[in-house]
Formats: sequence, C-alpha cells, structure tokens
Amino acid sequence: MSTKERYSQDELRKANPMFSRTRATIESAFYGNNVHEVTSVAEAYNLAKKQSGVIVTDLPILHTKELGLPHGATQLVYNHGKILGRTASARHFVDNPNEDAEALNGNLREDIYKGHEQKYLKATVLVGLDPSFTVKAHIMMPEDQAFNLLSYILNFHFFDDEAEKMYAKSKFYDEPDIYFYFDPNVQDEDYPKGLGVFDAPHNCAAVFNLRYFGELKKGTLTLAWAIAHRHGYTACHGGEKSFHFDDKDDKTFAFYGLSGSGKSTLTHEMYDGKYDITVLHDDAFIISREDGSSVALEPSYFDKTHDYPAGHHETKYYTTIMNCDVTLDSNGKKVIVTEDLRNNNGRVIKTRYTSPHRVDFEKSPITALFWIMKDGSLPPIIKIDDPVLATTMGCTLATKRTSAENLPKGFDMNTLVIEPFADPFRAYPVSGDYTDFKELFTKRGASCYSLNTDAFMGKDIPKEVTKKLIEDLANGNIKDSDFKPFGNFKGVSYLPIEGYEVHLEDPEYQKTLAKRMQDRLNWLNKYDEEHPETPIQDEAKKTLEAIIKELS
Repeated sequence: MSTKERYSQDELRKANPMFSRTRATIESAFYGNNVHEVTSVAEAYNLAKKQSGVIVTDLPILHTKELGLPHGATQLVYNHGKILGRTASARHFVDNPNEDAEALNGNLREDIYKGHEQKYLKATVLVGLDPSFTVKAHIMMPEDQAFNLLSYILNFHFFDDEAEKMYAKSKFYDEPDIYFYFDPNVQDEDYPKGLGVFDAPHNCAAVFNLRYFGELKKGTLTLAWAIAHRHGYTACHGGEKSFHFDDKDDKTFAFYGLSGSGKSTLTHEMYDGKYDITVLHDDAFIISREDGSSVALEPSYFDKTHDYPAGHHETKYYTTIMNCDVTLDSNGKKVIVTEDLRNNNGRVIKTRYTSPHRVDFEKSPITALFWIMKDGSLPPIIKIDDPVLATTMGCTLATKRTSAENLPKGFDMNTLVIEPFADPFRAYPVSGDYTDFKELFTKRGASCYSLNTDAFMGKDIPKEVTKKLIEDLANGNIKDSDFKPFGNFKGVSYLPIEGYEVHLEDPEYQKTLAKRMQDRLNWLNKYDEEHPETPIQDEAKKTLEAIIKELS
C-alpha cells in the first residue's frame, strides 16, 4: 500500500508524527453521520445530473464504459458567478512561521462546525498513476456540490476495483492518506474572500467559500507534490512528451509554464503524425531524481474551453464543463458555445482519450527541460549549459498572469511576474525545488532551454515558430553547433532566427535585458527578506549579478 489510512492501537497517540491538530479536525469530519460515501463514478454522475442548476446537454460523452459512467451519459454544464479562477490569497499554511497556526485551527474548527446541519458526499481517488508513486486521497463536500465531486472523480483516478489492484502492489511511502475538505457554502467572517487551510506535512487541507474547481484540483496536487518532493521526486507543474525514433535516441521533453503560456499546446502537438509521440501529461507529473523516470498524477485534463471552437474534434472528449454558454442548435439540441462568450476562463474536464498516445509512466529519462517565459527581452529560444544559471532561470521564470486566477481588481494583466518553476502551488520552500531541479541538470544530465512565447522586443512570436523549434530539436535538425554565443555570458547561447535578430551590441537592448535580469535579482532578494529561515541558494543571486555587471 502506498500511503497509510488505518492505524493499530499502539499508534493512536498524540505523538504519532502522522497526526496533527489540523489533520484531526479535517479527518474527523469525514466520519459524520451526515456524510454519504459515493461508491461509483456512475453514482457520482447521477447525483451531479440532479444538482440544482446543472445543465444536462445533448452532447454525448465518449468511452462511458471505460470511465465508469452510465450508458448514454451526456456532457454536463454548471456555471458560477463572479469568481472564475483560483484565489491564491486565500491559502494559509499552518506550518508557515508567519501564520498563527492556533488561530487558523480555531477558524477551521468553527467553519467545519458551521456545516454540521448540511449533508455531505465523500469519495476516494488515487493521485499518481503508476505503482512507483500513487497516493490515496479522500475528498468531502456538501451534497449540493455533486457536480464538483464528479469533476474531481473524473480528474483523478476513482478508487475502483482496477485502482485497488494497482494500489495493492504500489510502493509504500510512510505517509498518511490525503484528506481534503471542501465547503463553498460556509463563509469565514475573518476571511470573507475565502479561506484555504493547508497542513502539507500531514497531507490535509480545507477550503471554504470558494466554488472554483481549480481550488480542488490544485489543492490536492499541492499536497501530492509535497509528498513526492519528500521522497526523491521533482514536482512538476508542466507538460511532458516523448519522441520515439528507430534510428536515434528517444527525446523526452518537459515544458514548464503557467496557464496560457503554451505548455499544453506544445505537449499535445502531434506534428500531423510524422513522429511516434507519447504524451505523459500537460499539467501535473513528477520526475524521479534517482532514475529520471516520470509519473503522471492525473488521467484527465482540466482545459480551457476557449481553445477549442465548436465542432473541434477535442470537444468530443468533454465530460463536465464549467462557466460556459449553452444554446440550442438547429435541431433543438442543447449544445455549448466553447469560446469565452459568457465569461473568461470557461473550463472542462477532458478525458485521457483525447490523447491517442497517452502514457502514465515514462521510463526514459528527461532529455531537456524548457522554461516557457513571457519576457520581451529574450529571443524565441536560448540554450543554457550552466546548471546554476539553468536552475536560476527556472527559479525566476518570468511570465504574465492569466484569467485562470482570481486577481485583485484593477490588476494589469501585462505586468511581468516571477513564478518559480511555474509552480504557484508549492507547499515547501522554493530552495527545495531549486535543489530538485538542479539535480536534473547535474545528476541526470538534462539540457535546458528557455522559450519566449510572447514577443521579442515588440515582435510577436506565434505558436507555429515555437512548435517548429521543438520539432527541429527533437528530430536533430537543430544541433548544438547551430546556437551562437549570447554575448559574453558563460554557458548561454541563442538560435539565430530570421525576423528575431539579436543585437547585443545595441545599448537599448542591453538596457532592456539588464532591467529584466535586475527584476529577477530583485525578486530573489525580496523572497529572501520575506523568508529569512529558508533563503534561496546564494549562487542564484551571484549568477544574475554577474550577468547584470556584464551588461552594464
């Protein structure tokens, strides 16, 4: 068994390191007489179908038998109000020294108590799809959230007979199961914009007054990634694919970027079937730092509906759809308008069957990592051979916010922000990821590239340019010798591309590049000021200081 759910009599002690005050409060709620356990995907579907406000469309769901859904099940839609993305500001970690853990636990107890007259549903899933890493996760939410429960069950791997067989032979990790309590109906007076209480060292969390499904998905992944980090894996918010060749070595590429950066597009690009490509996942996986293999954490995809216009073949693989327009077609059938007409960030749980060459485990070690930036000072692609700089660029990944996030009113979406390793869901210090990713360059020998998918010095970089770069790197049309030195910067080179000429001798360009590097250095300094107990490795600052000095 992978993680621990049950305890012997002599383990039932306060001193047991698997127990904590937060965990005790959350797990206890799962056993209330107002909680019903959902025992099949079909039951979850029928409950969701009956939830008030859910729209039962006339669009069929494919592969119902394989998914455990009732025969003839159709796509379901449920729409929210103003909040259409994750609310990062609502998250509070009880092990954060800047938080008042006792006060948070008090709020947690009170908020769970507030729901005691509601009826709840619970279910169990697996996070991690290979016996080498799989974790049992228990979810609980009010009965009127059956749609979110179904989405959760479809996003992860429902704990059915098949899952139980895999779990029985899985590697054991000395960790307790994940418990996640979710109640959008309860508002905490101290946190009117939502509250998330996370105890990552004890694998549990509770979220209140937030409806968005992404809170459930990313909240669970936050806990699973933390477990993986503690047990020799690099946690990855990104996509991974492999190119398989008969006449040359396979290439396994990993792409890291925030929602909207292009990671899913690059992960799922099949190049018209010219290559034997397998896809691990486009959002959540882990890499073993011991042997370089990778494990997908989810079978399904949580995608934007806007990316697939009505009639696109991808829409055939939709199941539950959130915040999306519904209308009638010419035959009077209820159908969806996939583009963001009603609101931004329409979302869907899309099944694994959209990827004809999907795998859950990739044995081949990572060949190359790609940091996907939205930084106008960088050309479409640079190669970074210095492991310290390669890790530092990932640690200071520059990008822009997206509609997948619930941001403060008036936030400028064009503002350049730093998101270390494209992972805003980390439950441990950034220095932990710094060490983990650096090992992929030093110990595993992976190459590192930075991709700019926004614009270079004002000129847009279309996705076709980036996709062609990935293809040519995979098939060998781009060789290391094609890259030219990026000024005098040690271990950095760029690929000359027509229309995106690099003029390092231009004082204006030097100034722009220096400013962007200074932004990164400023972010590192600010992080260290705010986290004096867990600073980022000093070598990251030194390598940026050297670049800035060279430019000035």
